[in-house]
Amino acid sequence: MDIILHVGAHRTASTSLQHYLRRNSDTLLKRGIGLWEPRHTRDDGLLTGVIPVPGPRDPADQLRRARGRIALRLHKTEVAGAAVLLVSDENMLGASRRNLRDRALYAGAGLRMARFADAFDGRVGRVVLSIRGLDSYWSSVLAYSVARGHRVPLGPDTAALAANPRSWRDVITDLACAFSGAEIIVLTHEESAGRPEYRLAVMTGRPMAGMPRAHARDWLNRAPMLGDLRRAVAARGGDPLGLGDGADDARWQPFTPAQSAALREGYADDLFWLRAGADGLATLIEETGPAKAGRHPPAGQTTRGHRNGTEERRLA
Repeated sequence: MDIILHVGAHRTASTSLQHYLRRNSDTLLKRGIGLWEPRHTRDDGLLTGVIPVPGPRDPADQLRRARGRIALRLHKTEVAGAAVLLVSDENMLGASRRNLRDRALYAGAGLRMARFADAFDGRVGRVVLSIRGLDSYWSSVLAYSVARGHRVPLGPDTAALAANPRSWRDVITDLACAFSGAEIIVLTHEESAGRPEYRLAVMTGRPMAGMPRAHARDWLNRAPMLGDLRRAVAARGGDPLGLGDGADDARWQPFTPAQSAALREGYADDLFWLRAGADGLATLIEETGPAKAGRHPPAGQTTRGHRNGTEERRLA
């Protein structure tokens, strides 16, 4: 049974994807695709102990017990008829609130993912990561945290986020180190967020025509608009003026124009690195196909397709 991990990231429509997968789980299993999503990984405690939690057992014992639990469930999933298992849980990568505390993008991803590689006994063949423009990613994380009761960030907070050099390239490198024998697939939120059937086809390597369409356009857990944030802050006695200007139906923009430009430039660098082959560590999947080293047009060729060899010979 092939094992695929979808590790997020947060704020890249992962909840909507998991909703789509959950509502179509019976159909998917009939087609040989097993599913573990947060109902299994969190609610059932399936992955508990891979990342140590406070308690009487030491981290090594917690990981050992988690490995046994995972191995047993893998066997049951395979017996149920799954040729492919998709495990989708963005919390494997880390927590967005931890990102805000660290003022960095998944700073502990390498060590966390190494423990998950061990927990699955080296059987993971593919790891899938969705990435998003850094300005919109951090804006969404901040909006979601403020709506849940966290304070409105101050100028030094947003400046620190914009200045931190850690980017998706570093996260992808951490994944590649943790899963040295696995294929790393990268999707962009901007292109694939609203199409879970496309994401599932890419993850599993199967034709999109065979993916279910039911609940494919359900959208969950979206970041609140500026008006919703103002009401949430005012309801708990805060000052909504700290959220700045803008219409109530607009997205909150916590960064200055210069900070937003710096974050966009960092994301552009990440995409350039991925399209150039990502040093052989990962594959970026876009509408035009996978971007891997050796799949780019020759220098000087700016149009698609092949040159007309007959015409070239006649001219020669």
